[in-house]
Amino acid sequence: MAERSTAAVDVADNSGDEPLAAKADKATADGVAKAQEPADDSKSDADSERQGAEPPIATPELHSGHKLARRYRLEECVTRLDGFSSWRAVDEKLRRAVGVHLLPAEHPRARSVLAAARSSALLGDPRFVQVLDAVEENDLVYVVHEWLPDATELTAMLAAGPLEAHEAYQLVSQISQAMAAAHREGLAHLRLTPGAILRTSSGQYRIRGLAVNAALRGITSDRPQRTDTEAIGALLYAALTQRWPYERDAYGLSGLPKGVGLIPPDQVRAGIHRGLSELAMRALVNDGATASRQEPPCTTPDELAKAVAAMPRIRPPEPTFTALPEYQRTTYQQGTYSRPGPHAGLPPAQAVTAVPPRPLQSRTGKALKWGVAALLIAALGLGSWQLADTLLDRGNDTGDTKTSQPSDEKAPKKSDPKPLHIANATVFAPNGSGIEPEGVPNSIDGETGTAWITGQYRDFANFGNLPQRKDGSGIIVDLGSVKDVSGIGIDMYRSGQTLEVLAAGEDASDPATLSDFSQRMTKLAPAEGKLEATLDKPVRTRYILIHITSLPTDGSADRFRGGISEIRITG
Repeated sequence: MAERSTAAVDVADNSGDEPLAAKADKATADGVAKAQEPADDSKSDADSERQGAEPPIATPELHSGHKLARRYRLEECVTRLDGFSSWRAVDEKLRRAVGVHLLPAEHPRARSVLAAARSSALLGDPRFVQVLDAVEENDLVYVVHEWLPDATELTAMLAAGPLEAHEAYQLVSQISQAMAAAHREGLAHLRLTPGAILRTSSGQYRIRGLAVNAALRGITSDRPQRTDTEAIGALLYAALTQRWPYERDAYGLSGLPKGVGLIPPDQVRAGIHRGLSELAMRALVNDGATASRQEPPCTTPDELAKAVAAMPRIRPPEPTFTALPEYQRTTYQQGTYSRPGPHAGLPPAQAVTAVPPRPLQSRTGKALKWGVAALLIAALGLGSWQLADTLLDRGNDTGDTKTSQPSDEKAPKKSDPKPLHIANATVFAPNGSGIEPEGVPNSIDGETGTAWITGQYRDFANFGNLPQRKDGSGIIVDLGSVKDVSGIGIDMYRSGQTLEVLAAGEDASDPATLSDFSQRMTKLAPAEGKLEATLDKPVRTRYILIHITSLPTDGSADRFRGGISEIRITG
């Protein structure tokens, strides 16, 4: 299918050494983006020339406190440009912060903005900042979207320094997978800048402005997949080097030296992960050229996502521990607790030996000593009598001591479960069609912030009641060899999924259908945020199936979505 962009109005040039989204913002991004809306939207001279004699469009004169649909109260204008404005607002009905894009209904791009917003809302992918409303009323067009006050812009992260290898790996992995899913639905972004990427406190990256940001600015492309892929490569390049991969400065980052061309990230800064450096260059194809001679360029987000998945997983750095200061005795341990230190000019205090009190010599003291002695004698006698009685009872026991049961201390103890290495994981596709197979590695990467996420299904929780999904979906875990499995732990992407855990037979080879998994490990039941199961008897198997048959709702009554964040196997 030919590539297309839903955010289309004007035709933009795609020549030169800059990504398409950057060309629409030629003189922008000299500082860190403000709040939730980037402030680098000034138009360049090239854009003005491209628009020709098109008269400037007046931005609607609105003010803080203005209400839209008697619900959305405008709070602060964060962008005012080219006939539209963007605001931080409050949804008074749900009492939450939202973002709002506003433009006049007669704006030449108003229809495109509405179409892009509605298409983005239908995608419903949680990896994107969601469009909540798209309305035309009272000569105004406005788009309402999520506002994430606790998320951090990539712009701000890069201002603090380059990202370490694991964080850069998570960035390119999550963004490429999300954009691959969007392009499969015919949606492009076309303006993937550092200001469009947000990182949540859980480590998940989210993309804002899908289709809408480009429609607001009239950005189009005849090769949208390549445009977005090159933009992801630029983000990865910036994350590794803290430099923008072109000669101009942008988004608070310095550009490359003039005249040297595009050089690999590991030649810009020492210590950069070699695999990530090559990946960035494969995405920055520059009209077909790539710095990696061993691997072909990545021209679509799907190709880039597969290239990331093929890389050896980059683990998070080991935690560093601060060395403890040299041990020093406290004043209490030094024997000076509550004792004032020596004053200057005075000799040090002499050590005083404590003298024990004199023994009692009175008649009362003597009586007390005899009473204590009598009590001790009585206690010893009672203890001796109880000991003798116990020994006699044991001697009269008719049982053979050699056949007596061992004590609890000598009883064999079960060994603590140990994590088993997961060699591989694949999507369960009994009818030949798997769901989001490129996202499966996220379920065994040791990170709960990443996940294998299903598509969104309408009307029916059993994967839309589609014929090819009659056996559900899930993930098949490969342990590499037959092992004794005693337990399983699963972090669910969303609560309310109905699933079961099954194991293949000991002799199974490459199982693919439900009948291949003959050993039941858990019952079919709804699961909350986590599923933890310990088996009464270990199961010998190599392959384990996490089988999902029903999905929970995805924010509305008729849309359903699920997934798995992390899988742990113990033996």
